Amino acid sequence: MSAAPTSSAVEASLTALAVSLRGVTKMYDNGVMALGPLDLAVRKGEFISLLGPSGCGKSTALRIIAGLSAPSSGTVRVARHEGEVQPGHGIGFVFQEPTLMPWASVRENVRLPLKLGGVSKAEGRVRADEALASVGLADFADAYPRELSGGMKMRVSLARALVTDPDILLMDEPFAALDEITRFRLNNDLLALWRALGKTVIFVTHSVFESVYLSQRIVVMTARPGRIQADIRIETVEPRGEEFRTSAAYSDYCRRVSAALAPSYSGQSTL
Repeated sequence: MSAAPTSSAVEASLTALAVSLRGVTKMYDNGVMALGPLDLAVRKGEFISLLGPSGCGKSTALRIIAGLSAPSSGTVRVARHEGEVQPGHGIGFVFQEPTLMPWASVRENVRLPLKLGGVSKAEGRVRADEALASVGLADFADAYPRELSGGMKMRVSLARALVTDPDILLMDEPFAALDEITRFRLNNDLLALWRALGKTVIFVTHSVFESVYLSQRIVVMTARPGRIQADIRIETVEPRGEEFRTSAAYSDYCRRVSAALAPSYSGQSTL
């Protein structure tokens, strides 16, 4: 029989995690069980995708991690900057829609989280401009949302999520409404940002192809109530580029992920 882990070993394992969900469920007031029980561990610096049918609880899981919704049961732990494990700290959230203020400039939209956090206007301006430069929009700081394309608006939303320098970036189908060419370009840009900044990314998508291209791990979820159907690691040469998207390995992973996802769409589960 193995010995129980020491307190130092437990602490080390916790600080290596960005997010830990244990036995998490979510039941809404109307009695619908949307999620769980869900057990999920995400290591610091990982890029994972949550993939599953509509209504399986992917977005619900993100909102619980972000502290925007409380679980009905279970434990949620999110790593803080200093390595302690506490809920809801150091998180940036990119929603399905850019949700930009139409009356404010791009810079002011990006500066909003800093303004709400009490950061001075001068410092906020500098940090907003740095965030815009990181997403390729340095020349559009004084533009307004109505002057931007859909892809550019999503870049502004990403810059706004990054401006507070979060440890964890939560992305809820951010590219779903974009055309394929723009989506491919933003996928590449997101991977470049992830490599450069070292953020932990949890990305929700309905696309098998997008999840395989972006992720180190794909967590395939069952139909409601959402649980983990499969946890698939994508192992390939980094950095990824178009040669991976057209490779035999990419096609093989797409087939494997599609096979894991199929029972969720047929109303069956292998759990």
